[in-house]
Amino acid sequence: MARQQQRLSALQVNKLTKPGLYGDGGGLTLQITITGAKSWLFRYMIAGKPHGMGLGPIHTVSLAEARQKALAARKLLLDGINPLAAKKQHQIAIALEKARMMTFEQCATAYILAHKASWKNAKHADQWTNTLATYANSVFGHLPVAEIDTALVVKCLGPIWESKTETASRLRGRIESVLGWATTSGYRTGENPARWKGHLDNLLATISKTSRTKHHPSLPYQRIGAFVSELRKREGISARAVEFAILTACRSGEVRGAQWSEFNLENKVWTIPAERMKAKREHEVPLSEGALALLKSIPKNGDLAFAGTKGQLLSDMSLTAVIRRMNGDDQPIWVDANGGGITIHGFRSSFRMWTAETTSFPREVAEHALAHQLPDAVERAYQRGSQFTKRAALMMAWAAYCDKVQSSPM
Repeated sequence: MARQQQRLSALQVNKLTKPGLYGDGGGLTLQITITGAKSWLFRYMIAGKPHGMGLGPIHTVSLAEARQKALAARKLLLDGINPLAAKKQHQIAIALEKARMMTFEQCATAYILAHKASWKNAKHADQWTNTLATYANSVFGHLPVAEIDTALVVKCLGPIWESKTETASRLRGRIESVLGWATTSGYRTGENPARWKGHLDNLLATISKTSRTKHHPSLPYQRIGAFVSELRKREGISARAVEFAILTACRSGEVRGAQWSEFNLENKVWTIPAERMKAKREHEVPLSEGALALLKSIPKNGDLAFAGTKGQLLSDMSLTAVIRRMNGDDQPIWVDANGGGITIHGFRSSFRMWTAETTSFPREVAEHALAHQLPDAVERAYQRGSQFTKRAALMMAWAAYCDKVQSSPM
C-alpha cells in the first residue's frame, strides 16, 4: 500500500515534461501545464464533489515535502475538515498577524496615495492628510488597523461632532474609506466601525444641514452703498475684483478665475463654465450696467479678466487684503452686525438679505442668482429654468442699490 501511494520518484518528477496529471498516490498529483510549469496538487472528494488544492511549485516544494503536505491534508479530511477551508483560515490568520504591524496611519497614507490621481482638486490629498493627521492619528493613528473599533472612532469624533460638525462629518467618511480599504486589502476583518447608517447614527446626534451651516461674516446690506463708494476710491485690480464680486454676487474663486472669453459684453452675460462652479453646472450671470462699465475699465493683461501684475491668478487673500486695508489699523469700520470682520463671501449674504427684506423678487430668483440648488426636490422639478430675465432685473436693482449711500447708522 505504501508503494502505491508513492509511485513517483524525484528523478521522474524532474524528467517528466509532457503536459498532464501524474498521480503519486493518496491524492498527491504532479501537474504539468502546456507551458511546462510543474506544481503539486492535492485532489480529493467531499460530498461527491471533486476539489483541488495547490501545494506549491516543484522548484520550491520537493517531492518529500509535497507528500508531507498531502498527508496533513488527508488527516484534516479524516477529522471532517475541508483542507481548502483550513488553508483559507490560515491565510486570514497570517493577514491578521501582518495587520498587527500595519497601523491606521500607514493605511491612510496608502489610501491617499492610491486615490489622489483620481481627485480633480490637487488640494484634496492635502485636506485628507491634514484632517486625518489632526483628529484621527492622535487617537489611533499608531494602532494596528485591525484593532480600530467603534469606541475608538467615537472617541475621535465625539469632541468635535457638534462644535465642528462639517469637519467631523468629513472625518467620519474619510475614516470609513480608509478602514474599508484596509478590509479589502486584508488588513482587517468584520464590519466597518465608522459606518453611519444603522451604526454610528445610534451613538452620535444627527445634525441637520441647516444647523451645521456656518454663515460667513457679512456687512449689513444697509452699508453696502457706503462700502462700494469707499472701495471705488481704491486703485488696483484686487479692489476691482472685490467690486465685481459684490455687483455679481459671485464667489471669490469664480471672479478671480474669470476669463475674457467667458464674457459677452454685447448680450450682457457672463457664462461661467461648469468646471469652475461649485455645483459643477454652467452658470450664466446677467451683467448690470455697473458691472459692464467696470469690465470695460480694466486693461486686458492676458486671458484673465482680473489678472495680477504678472498676469497670474489673484489669490483669495489679495481680495481679503483690500478689506483689511480699508479698515486700517485703528478701530475697524467695515464689520458685521456683531462687530466682527467681514469676508468676500459674506457679500453674497448681504445681497441675499437685501433681496429678502427690501424687494419683491421671488426666493427662487435670488437662489438662482447665487447659483444655489433649491432645497426641495419637487420645487426643483418645477423650476428647471434659470430665471435669467428676472435675474437680470434683480442684478440691475442690486447695482442701483450699491450706488446709493444709505444714511442708516453703522
